[in-house]
Amino acid sequence: MKPIPFNNHYIKLGDDFYVNTYPTPVAKPELISFNHDLSQQLGLCDTVVNSPEAVEIFAGNQIATGSEPLAMTYAGHQFGRFSPQLGDGRAILLGEIISPKGIRYDLQLKGSGRTYYSRGGDGRAALGPILREYLVSEAMAKLGVSTTRALAAVTTGEDIARMQLVSGAILTRVATSFVRVGTFQYFSARGDLESIKKLADHVIARNYPQISTANNVYIALLQAVVERQATLIAQWMQLGFIHGVMNTDNMSIAGETIDYGPCAFMDAYDHEQVFSSIDYGKRYAYSNQPSIGLWNLTRLAECLVPLFNQTNINTGVQIAETILHSYAKHYENNWLAGMRRKIGLLEQKEGDRELIEDLLDTMAMNQADFTLTFYYLSQLNLDDMSRDKTLHVLFSNPKALNPWLEKWRKRLHDETTLSDKERQKKMQTANPLYIPRNHQIEAAIRAAEDEGDFSVFHQLHQVLQNPYQPQKGKEAYALPPKPHEVVKKTFCGT
Repeated sequence: MKPIPFNNHYIKLGDDFYVNTYPTPVAKPELISFNHDLSQQLGLCDTVVNSPEAVEIFAGNQIATGSEPLAMTYAGHQFGRFSPQLGDGRAILLGEIISPKGIRYDLQLKGSGRTYYSRGGDGRAALGPILREYLVSEAMAKLGVSTTRALAAVTTGEDIARMQLVSGAILTRVATSFVRVGTFQYFSARGDLESIKKLADHVIARNYPQISTANNVYIALLQAVVERQATLIAQWMQLGFIHGVMNTDNMSIAGETIDYGPCAFMDAYDHEQVFSSIDYGKRYAYSNQPSIGLWNLTRLAECLVPLFNQTNINTGVQIAETILHSYAKHYENNWLAGMRRKIGLLEQKEGDRELIEDLLDTMAMNQADFTLTFYYLSQLNLDDMSRDKTLHVLFSNPKALNPWLEKWRKRLHDETTLSDKERQKKMQTANPLYIPRNHQIEAAIRAAEDEGDFSVFHQLHQVLQNPYQPQKGKEAYALPPKPHEVVKKTFCGT
């Protein structure tokens, strides 16, 4: 087997950006899951990653040839409060590879032991959160959302102390960058403009090469990150996804969903839904995500402003404000375009936002399931109402939906040139049937932690690989939880 073809660049930025750190070996690692499709995409199929000794690499017991392990430095605002030094407290970057398509990726272990930044923690990860991140990150990829990916998960053969003793696990995850808004904040808090510039140049070369010819690449960088984040958060909102911990150190500069911690998908729609057990003030509630995205981007802008106009800071501030003001428009355009697709509209018309918001309000007042409402809406006919009952049963007051359906059908009549079948086919590409529901994830975690049974995890993962098409015999995976199955809180696992 060939070695992993590492091609490491981040380490060349210098000692201020990381601390060289080796994983702490574990007692008896065993493979839970290996992502063969991702391995192929990364060009790793004929390397040591596909060999029996790969488990030792995924566990941190063996350092692959060419790997230069390090823990990355960063700061961040956590629930609005600034911490000047955070860093990878339980993650270690193994190195970088270039895929057959020429895309550079980071390979990182999560839960691989203490680092310089562990702040008294053990640097380990519990099995439950590792299974959650594997399931949700891979589901997000299949749903078409920009995200970090899961290459492998292993158990460690060791227990770790949380509220009680739980099984330990390690995730090998992949990203086009693990640089965060908080990485820039670390150097900004120290007044280190040289390092900010060096970091920005690294990010531009790696993640935004298209802006390398701009008159001022740092202004173009902020604009590009603003647009990617607006697109990403609009996707979250269209799927009922709640990140749960949108701190600036959990915001990828590459525009990928990162750090899945207490994340969750909504069942019954609620504008103010929160799952995270540590989000006491509902700072990161579902409806707050777009504005928090802008808040985080403003913190990034504060770091980059000195690079915009080094002779006149006020000019730089004005430039940053103009770019930040564009966020709302980018978000609105992406959100509306996606929501139009979800309800079958092809054209842009005045009143579309009100039509969409009317549906969401009706769903909220009637505890309708977010995912199934849109999925069953995609099954309805324009003039034949015989299928409407499949949607009605999701609403506590079925009749409350009828006025909206009447307006929706009128809106479709005003524009449609498609047959019911053609429109339904288009809508179904925007409305998944299967999402990683909280109660199903919890069932997979319980089976694994309590019984050592990973079959529930594997079966759920397999269903989530094809979220938009009904799967024979898998109907239960589309169902919302029964009252006793409802998961009200999710946890970070630290």
